[in-house]
Amino acid sequence: MAIKKIHETHEKHEKHKKQQNKEYPLIKIKLKKSMIGRTQKQRAIIKGLGLRKIDSEVTREERPEIMGMIKKVGFMLQVSDMSDRSDRPDKSH
Repeated sequence: MAIKKIHETHEKHEKHKKQQNKEYPLIKIKLKKSMIGRTQKQRAIIKGLGLRKIDSEVTREERPEIMGMIKKVGFMLQVSDMSDRSDRPDKSH
């Protein structure tokens, strides 16, 4: 019975590993509004995205976690799609 449980755990791990290797399109996120007067939660989300000052930009993958953060503070951001992936580092090495 213990071996069956180990095998099931291994299958779940392999499935999770395959999901992590998925390539997501890139998006550019720019902070357009001040963080003055915002809640601590909103400030934490902006910091989590890697933004610091007005007009600062970051490039992130369009992952569900990132899109959820953008949804919460979208009124403060400008989000643009980066369909050209020529500046993306090559992962084949």
